[in-house]
Amino acid sequence: MRTGMMALAVGLLVPVFMPALPPVWLMLLLPVVALILLPFRSYPLALLLFGFTWASVSAQWALNDRLPVELDGETRWVEGRVIGLPQSSDGVVRFELADARSRHETLPTLMRLAWYAGPPVNSGERWRLAVKLKRPAGLLNPDAFDYEAWLLAQRIGATGTIKDGERLTPARGAWRDGIRQRLLAVDAQGRGGALAALVLGDGSGLSREDWQILQDTGTVHLLVISGQHIGLLAAVMYLLVAGLARFGLWPLRWPWLPWACGLAFAAALGYGLLAGFDVPVQRACVMVGLVLLWRLRFRHLGAWWPLLLAFNAVLLLDPLVSLRPGFWLSFAAVAVLIFTFGGRLGAWRWWQTWTRAQWLIAIGLCPVLLALNLPISLSGPLANLLAVPWVSLVVLPPALLGTLLLPLPYVGEGLLWLAGGLIDWLFQGLAVIAGQWPAWVAASIPSGVWGLGCLGAVLLLLPRGLPMRPLGWPLLLILAVPPRERLNEGLADVWQLDVGQGLAILIRTRHHTLLYDAGPRFGDFDLGQRVVLPALRKLRVERLDLMLLSHADADHAGGALAVARGLPVSRVISGDPPGLPAELNAEACASGQQWQWDGVRFQLWQWADADDSNQRSCVLQIEANGERLLLTGDIDTHAEQVLLDSPLAVPTHWLQAPHHGSRSSSSMALLKALKPEAVLISRGQGNSFGHPHPTVLARYRKQGLRIYDSAEQGAIHLQLGRFKPPWTMRQQRRFWRDPPAPAR
Repeated sequence: MRTGMMALAVGLLVPVFMPALPPVWLMLLLPVVALILLPFRSYPLALLLFGFTWASVSAQWALNDRLPVELDGETRWVEGRVIGLPQSSDGVVRFELADARSRHETLPTLMRLAWYAGPPVNSGERWRLAVKLKRPAGLLNPDAFDYEAWLLAQRIGATGTIKDGERLTPARGAWRDGIRQRLLAVDAQGRGGALAALVLGDGSGLSREDWQILQDTGTVHLLVISGQHIGLLAAVMYLLVAGLARFGLWPLRWPWLPWACGLAFAAALGYGLLAGFDVPVQRACVMVGLVLLWRLRFRHLGAWWPLLLAFNAVLLLDPLVSLRPGFWLSFAAVAVLIFTFGGRLGAWRWWQTWTRAQWLIAIGLCPVLLALNLPISLSGPLANLLAVPWVSLVVLPPALLGTLLLPLPYVGEGLLWLAGGLIDWLFQGLAVIAGQWPAWVAASIPSGVWGLGCLGAVLLLLPRGLPMRPLGWPLLLILAVPPRERLNEGLADVWQLDVGQGLAILIRTRHHTLLYDAGPRFGDFDLGQRVVLPALRKLRVERLDLMLLSHADADHAGGALAVARGLPVSRVISGDPPGLPAELNAEACASGQQWQWDGVRFQLWQWADADDSNQRSCVLQIEANGERLLLTGDIDTHAEQVLLDSPLAVPTHWLQAPHHGSRSSSSMALLKALKPEAVLISRGQGNSFGHPHPTVLARYRKQGLRIYDSAEQGAIHLQLGRFKPPWTMRQQRRFWRDPPAPAR
C-alpha cells in the first residue's frame, strides 16, 4: 500500500513540472486505463495514472477560468463580492473579487484588483466597479519569483486596476474584518499589525522593515499563521486532556484518548477558521487531523504513514498547492524531523532535542530553499531557537485570549497590550540578530551541484558514527561556492531584465560588470530592490565596476539606491547627475569617452545642448568581436538627429529601442543610418503610455528588424560577439505561461 501511496503522490506532482498539459482525449483515456489495470494488481500504476489525471484536470480548470484574451486590457463594468481581508498600503487598496459578473462577458470566478486612491473596502461588501482587466502575468527574470504561478495557485483568473466604483450592499458576515479592525485600533504598543498577522494571518499591517527582519532571520512563519501555530494549539489541547486524565481529574466514563484527539482537532479547526482557512491553514489542519488519527488508531504503522497520507490528502484537495513554496517547506521540515529522530537509539535531554532540531531543520531545508529560489537565513537556527518558544508559549496565548475576550471591557485590551509589547521585544531582538547575519541569496546552481548538496545534507542528518557522514560538510558547502563559468576574451554577456515600464541591462565581460540603468521605482515599489538586486545575485554578480544611469527619471534610475546599498559599486556615471540622490556620488557622462574590458570596447555619447533629462540620456555603445549593441536610454528624434553626426552612427547589430519605443523616437533616419538587425524593447505590459507605439513598430517591421519585447518574452539573454539569436525567459516553458511570442 505504501508503494501505491507514493505512486499517487508522483502522479499528482508530475503535471506541475510539465511544459504543457496533456490533451483532453488523453485525460479521458487515462482513467479508463487505470480501471483496467486495477484487477491485475497493478494498483500503483493505476494510482499514478489517477493522480496524474486529476492534477491535469484541476490545472486545466484553473486555466479555463482565466480572462479571455480578447478582454485583456479592456475596461468593463463588473459586479462582485469582496472576499478575504482587503489590504491597504501607500494609498492603494488591494482585494479579491469573487463571483464577478459583467453584462456581456463571462469573467473569471476570482479576480485580484487594485484601487489607487480608492475608498475603504471591507470584506463581504458587493461593489459595482469599472475595471481595466488583465490576464494573469508577471515579470520573468532568472530564478525569480513567478507571480503568474502564484496567481494560478490562488486560482485567480484575472488582475485589474479600478477606475471607478460604487458600493451596492454593506458587508455581511465579515466578522474576520471586524476583528482585524479591532486589533488594529487597540493599544498594542504600536504592534496591532503584528497581532493581526499572528491571530488572523493578515500581514498587511507589517511594515517593509518588519518583513525584512523576519526574512533575514528566517522567522516569517512565526508572525503569519503557519502549521506551527495550528499544531501548537492542538498539542496544548491534547496535553491538557492527557494531563487531567493522568492526575485522575478526567471523567472515567469518557475515554480520554478519543476526547483528547477530538478536542485537539476542534481547536485546530477553530483557529483555522479564525485565520480564514486559507490553503496553508487547510494543509496544517489536514496534517494535524491525520496525525491525531494515527495516534488514535494506527500508531503501530510508524511515523511516515501520517506524513505520506497528509501529503496525498493535501494534493488531492488542490493539486496546484505544489506551486506554493510553503507546501514544500512544511512537509520537508516534518520529514527532516522524522528522519533524524525516528531512527536513533536512546533519548536526548529536552534542551538537546530542541537545539539540535533547529540546526537539523536548517541543514535539511537548505537544498529545498535553493531549489525554490528562496533566501537562506544564516541566523535562522539561532533566531528560531529563541523566537519559536517566545512566540508559541509567551506571545500567542495572550494574543488569542485577548482577541476572544475583546467584548469584555479592559480585559481583552489589556491582554492585547501585553501581547503587543512582547512582540515588540521580539522584533528588537530579531533586528539585532538580522544586523549581524543578513539573509543569503544563493547564485544559480547547476542541477549536478545541487544533487551533491542534497547528498551532503542527508549524510549530515544521519546519526553520529555512521560511515561517510563526515563527507556531508564538504558536499553541502559546495552549494555556497559552485563552479563558475568564465566568459572568453572578447565576448560580452548581456541580460535585459524584465522590470516592467523601465530599463535595467546587465553587461558582463570576463572580469568586469556594468549595469546600464537600475529599474524603476514608484513610491515604495522599488524594482531595484525587488527584481534587479536579486537577479544580479542569482547571476553571481558580486560587485559592479560601473553603474551607468542614462538619466535621472524614476523608471531608469529609481532602483539605483537599492542596488548601490546591496552591492559594492566602484563608480556611478549618469547623463543627469544633479537629478540623482547625492548618496550615489554620480559623475557626469563624458561624451566620447572610450575604454576596453577584456577585449570588449565601450564608448559613451551625450547631446551637449540637451534641455531635458530624457534628451540628456547617456548613450552607450558596446562592441564585442565586431558585433555592436547601442543602449540609448530615453533620447527622442531631436537627440537622434545629433547622434547621427557622432562616431556612434555606424552599422549596429542590436538597438535598445529609444524611450521604450515611444512615438517621438526611433526615427527612420536613425534606423537607416544604424541598420540594426534587431531591437530590444523594455516596457510594462499594458502600460498607460502606449509603448511601443504602433507607428514605431511598423517602422521596425518595414526595416526588417527582429523585435524582442520584454513584456512578451520576459528577460532577454544575449551573448554579444557570438552573432547568435538571444534566449528569452518565456522559452523556459511552463503550462501556465502563454507560448513564447516569436521575434516579430
